[in-house]
Amino acid sequence: MEYAVEVSNLTKRFGDFTAVDGISFAVKKGEIFGFLGPNGAGKSTTIRMLTGILIPTEGSGRVSGFDIITGQDSIKKSIGYMSQRFSLYDDLTARENLNFFGSIYGLDGAALVERIDHVIVMAGIAGMADRQVKNLPAGIKQRLALGAAIIHDPPILFLDEPTSGVDPVMRRNFWDLIYRFSREGKTIFVTSHYMDEVENCSRIILIISGRIIAMDSPDNLKSSFPYEVYSLNVEHLIKIFDHISRFPFVQEAAVFGSDIHILTEKGYPLEKEIKKIFKRIGVKKFRLERVPPTLEDVFVVNARKFGG
Repeated sequence: MEYAVEVSNLTKRFGDFTAVDGISFAVKKGEIFGFLGPNGAGKSTTIRMLTGILIPTEGSGRVSGFDIITGQDSIKKSIGYMSQRFSLYDDLTARENLNFFGSIYGLDGAALVERIDHVIVMAGIAGMADRQVKNLPAGIKQRLALGAAIIHDPPILFLDEPTSGVDPVMRRNFWDLIYRFSREGKTIFVTSHYMDEVENCSRIILIISGRIIAMDSPDNLKSSFPYEVYSLNVEHLIKIFDHISRFPFVQEAAVFGSDIHILTEKGYPLEKEIKKIFKRIGVKKFRLERVPPTLEDVFVVNARKFGG
């Protein structure tokens, strides 16, 4: 099996603070590979080590076959990198930005013009290509930033929180582009803190406080979840939530919109216990149903297990 990214015991410390703590994983060529975790979990630090921006404190890694310490120049030529801040120049037009980034990657002449035209069509920005970036909507800027990252047609894309701050429709459109790149055989390494978003990945890592707490496909992580999950709809939600969460048979309870999410050991007769409790406290109207676990359930339980 050939891997696009290989990491072993990768660690990064800043003084006494450990941002990334001995992580190991491998990304197959052509995968959409997701890094899921809250802000400050170590996602961006990991990407910066893999892209040659930061030197690891310990451990090793290879990207596109090149060592992340000794082969940084070669890595930078073989990857596309899109940061969450959309590294574009506001006073340049979209086309001028693409021309600039293409030149940095060594493109010129007819090859550069061809790639700029390709990216403009790919990103769907033909009608805005000659506008200054500062006058473009957020969704257009996002697609332009992606276009700048892939203008040299790299085999690996590193996308660091690429949909942060954009609306759900823009996020969905952006992922359509990611699927297209994956079908073309590119490897996509994407970080996110959106639980629903990483459902689109082939495999994901759950990371917290710089440590990997789980790694598998989204479906496998959910199917191997050790608890049963129930959704409870009831009046006086907060009062009932405080009551329910104290019971020993409840492993975890959380408010999800207008419902309470309850986790119990598999096989536990939750409905029977809930009816008994509600009868005792005078609650007559409620709805309890078993629901499939979400990645958020998986993340919360694993984070608690690892002390996060």
